[in-house]
Amino acid sequence: MRLHRLDITAFGPFGGTQSVDFDELSTAGLFLLHGPTGAGKTSVLDAVCYALYGAVPGARQSGQGLTLRSDHAAPATRTEITLELTVAGRRLEVTRQPPWARPKKRGTGTTTEKAQSWLREYEASAATWKDLSRSHQEIGEEITQLLGMSREQFCQVVLLPQGDFARFLRADAEARGKLLGRLFDTHRFAEVEKRLAERRRATEAEVREGDAALLADAHRMQQAAGDIVEVSPPALAPGEPGLADAVLTWAAVARSTARERLTLARTARTAAESAQAAADRVLDDVREVARLQRRFTEARERAARLEERADAHREAQARMERARKAETVAPALDLRDAAEAEHRSAATDEARARLALPDSYAGAGAPGLAAAARKAAEELGGLESARRAERRLGELTRERASLDRQEREDEDVRQDAESWLATWEATRAELQARIESAQDATTRAEQLAERRDPAQARLRAARQRDQFARDTDAAHAQALAARERATDARVHWLDLKEQRLQGIAAELAAGLVDGEPCAVCGSSAHPAPARKDAGHVDREAEERALAAYQRADEQATEDERRLGVVREALAAATAEAGDAPTAQLAEQAEELELRYAEARAAGSGLHAARERLAQAGLEHERRVAAQQEVALRSAARVSHRDRNDRERASLEEELAQARGAADSVAVRAAQLERQAALLTEAAEAVRVAEDTAQRLKDADARLSDAAFRAGFDTPQAAAAALLDNAAHRDLQRRLDAWQLEDGAVRAVLAEADTAAAAERPAADLAAAERDAESAARRLRQTASAQDEATRRCTELDRLSTRAGTSVRRLAPLREEFDRVARLAGLAAGTSAENERKMRLESYVLAARLEQVAAAATVRLQRMSSGRYTLVHSDDRAGRGRSGLGLHVVDAWTGRERDTATLSGGETFFASLALALGLADVVTDEAGGVRLDTLFIDEGFGSLDDQTLDEVLDVLDSLRERDRSVGIVSHVADLRRRIHAQLEVVKGRTGSVVRQRGVQD
Repeated sequence: MRLHRLDITAFGPFGGTQSVDFDELSTAGLFLLHGPTGAGKTSVLDAVCYALYGAVPGARQSGQGLTLRSDHAAPATRTEITLELTVAGRRLEVTRQPPWARPKKRGTGTTTEKAQSWLREYEASAATWKDLSRSHQEIGEEITQLLGMSREQFCQVVLLPQGDFARFLRADAEARGKLLGRLFDTHRFAEVEKRLAERRRATEAEVREGDAALLADAHRMQQAAGDIVEVSPPALAPGEPGLADAVLTWAAVARSTARERLTLARTARTAAESAQAAADRVLDDVREVARLQRRFTEARERAARLEERADAHREAQARMERARKAETVAPALDLRDAAEAEHRSAATDEARARLALPDSYAGAGAPGLAAAARKAAEELGGLESARRAERRLGELTRERASLDRQEREDEDVRQDAESWLATWEATRAELQARIESAQDATTRAEQLAERRDPAQARLRAARQRDQFARDTDAAHAQALAARERATDARVHWLDLKEQRLQGIAAELAAGLVDGEPCAVCGSSAHPAPARKDAGHVDREAEERALAAYQRADEQATEDERRLGVVREALAAATAEAGDAPTAQLAEQAEELELRYAEARAAGSGLHAARERLAQAGLEHERRVAAQQEVALRSAARVSHRDRNDRERASLEEELAQARGAADSVAVRAAQLERQAALLTEAAEAVRVAEDTAQRLKDADARLSDAAFRAGFDTPQAAAAALLDNAAHRDLQRRLDAWQLEDGAVRAVLAEADTAAAAERPAADLAAAERDAESAARRLRQTASAQDEATRRCTELDRLSTRAGTSVRRLAPLREEFDRVARLAGLAAGTSAENERKMRLESYVLAARLEQVAAAATVRLQRMSSGRYTLVHSDDRAGRGRSGLGLHVVDAWTGRERDTATLSGGETFFASLALALGLADVVTDEAGGVRLDTLFIDEGFGSLDDQTLDEVLDVLDSLRERDRSVGIVSHVADLRRRIHAQLEVVKGRTGSVVRQRGVQD
């Protein structure tokens, strides 16, 4: 893979469009990517990763949606990354645009546009670019297949993080395993370990669950068997051997004993059933004799009671016969009662109607009363015209009162309008003056506002200028102190390093063993080994001093960066505020603010004054219109009042004649209406009374004739013989009951069986019932015993069958558990068969680490002139597990030691070789894709001049086979050693790139 060109727009710190020509940089083979801290060196590499994979490297992945777009970009400029590269012999161009919130084309606000991607391929034959895809998913799959690496692998092998591999050399097995697992994607082997462990736990749980269920069935069988089995179930725990056989053996004994008990219970029940049948037959015979004897005795007693009531029965029959004859007279009696009631009601109504009439009508008959009613009605009809006149007179009176009220209201309106209009001119002049004054104040406020905002901005800038000046002094002092501390820490570290080198013989002597060769001279005799003195410096003390120096140097660099930021801010604030003192600017701003507030307060009443003037004009028009309307209404009321007076005089004259002695026509009409109604009612009441008297007389004659024909001397005797419905039903019921009882008694006394049973001795029913109950109780006891034995056998058979099924089901599960447990222990490294206690994933990673060590050794030997070799070790580390050990072999001493013992310069060589070796292995695993462009990030800041020259010579050798290497660093000394450079320069409006090739 070779990079050709990169275009960056509105990405990270780059506000505009920046272009990087990798072809020009690659002509030198080795180029430098440098710039101050925070300028955006890493953002160039992020852009390459984003163009290929649509995401930035993992360490900066979180929150990328907020940081991808540059804060310096114009609102209408969209973020875009375009990368041109050659991979697998194909020249491709990838363009990616992340989602962004662009300004709306209409109105205010923003609208979100989706992410877009393009993939094109250059066709050399046609010298044109061909569109391949615009799908995010298709482009991602195509790039991943061509490169053969995931995003994490690409960032590790193309963007070499030198510091990560220095830590990798000193890390323990667990930390190395995490890094290698991410690069070689071995999580599937960890998943195999996890799945085997989960399967082992699951099968173990199933086996234990099956044994627990089997034991539970054994306890249920013990409960079902009760005390019939003398031997208890097996006392074994789930998972113990022999549990299934012991449970099945005990179940067989329990079933055999239960079947014997069932046979005995069936025999006892058969005997009890025979005894009960015999007792039931005897009891039935005794009960029948006792019943017949009771029946005969009861029949004799009922016959005696009938004989005692014979006279009352004959009397009831006679009374029923007289009631049947009286029923033929009942219609005539009902007719006479109805006529008498009707006559009494009519007579009462007549008396009441005559009491309401004057005395002059006391002896008048129905015709005379009717004639008087007609005369009163005729007189009432003549008053209808007078009624209408009276109603009209009331309306005229109300109209006159309404006219007087309207006249008073119009007078009030006229006076109010004249009073308001008298002050109109003065009010209009006052409001007009207020409007003009407010307009002048508004104009002054606008002029002052134009001067107020710049004054406030200068005041804020002046205050920031003062604060930044103080911050600059503090930051300068802090940076000087930090640099002094870093220098002291470096001197201290170098002193300790020199002391350790002077006493290195004592360290080597500490590892000498009698009989084994020395790592330096090779002799197996050690006559005078060096001894550590009191001030000996060991490796840990040197490393602590180095770590303290590195921390102090990083802090000094950070303090210098902060000093530069504060100085830039001070310059910007000074340019905006000028040299004027802050107090003077504050006084000027305060004076402008006060004058602006006064002018704005004076002009705030402009709108209200205009509103009041407009409202006063509308009120003036309304008052003038009200005066004119009052005048018109007054003229109309004069003519209306004259017509009203003339009509009232005419109506009062007509009503005086119609009223007579009454107070009004209505009173006179009410008198006539009442008189006519009373006369009509009285005439009708007299006529009805005469008719009912005649009907009563006719009813008396018909009643007397009906009573004589029925055989009664008088109508009163016939009425006394009648029975009401309740008495008739009661008498008939008594007659029917006596007749039924007499027939039933005669039938019972005539039965032959009953008479024969009466002649026999009295039956002993109690003794027969006691015998039958005793036999039934014995049968119930034997039946219960048989049912209990049957249930016991059934339950034991069911539980035994289920236990046998469980045993057969658990057999293959036990075999599977044994097999899975063995595999899980082997994969997890806990099995005795796994001698090195190496997990499956560690085994795979160990093979990868062995390949990486072999590939790194090729470069390390060249870098160290054949002195150092990296080897993989699978020895166990103490009591821990093995598989991920990494040692270095020193050809000068012939000793193999841990990589953590390498010095600073040796660690740099080894980590660089390890990074390049890892890149080769990952590349081979990805399908052998050639990596023609590599980036090495940092790792050069702590090297001295001699070591730096050696490193650059080694890196320069990497240009073989047309490979280009980019060094990302802010070390100043590299700028004179590497001529091809890509500089990132930061500024207030964003960062820009400056490119310098070999020809420059």
